[in-house]
Amino acid sequence: MSVDLNLLEFLMSINEKQTLEYVLHLDGRKYHLYDVTIMNSPTSVSSPTTRGGVYFSDTFAYKIKGVINDLSVVPSLSKTMLGPNTEFSEIKITTQIPNNDKKMNLSIFTNLTNSVQSSSKIELNMILVKLKSD
Repeated sequence: MSVDLNLLEFLMSINEKQTLEYVLHLDGRKYHLYDVTIMNSPTSVSSPTTRGGVYFSDTFAYKIKGVINDLSVVPSLSKTMLGPNTEFSEIKITTQIPNNDKKMNLSIFTNLTNSVQSSSKIELNMILVKLKSD
């Protein structure tokens, strides 16, 4: 995981105090991501391991949840899902956070672990892979 933990903690702190605008980028399209939460929580493995020879999983991971109200994203999500797929792609999410009276651009790269779809929205559960600031 390529993450500046200080920057991540700063993002998490701001995200708890105010609503940030998040945009999910997938297949050349942009989708607004709402109700975003970021947390460090346990995973389903009891020790660090490479799962299925495809990706690494630690006992704790930074997880991101968010909701998309545009169901046109569904067909693009299948190739990003971890699990039975051995080939998957990262999902890029962008946001801006206040930093010294300026806005700092952040790019958050995630892997999709699962999604829950209803008639009007889709909830995404992701694991943070990388965090970059511009």
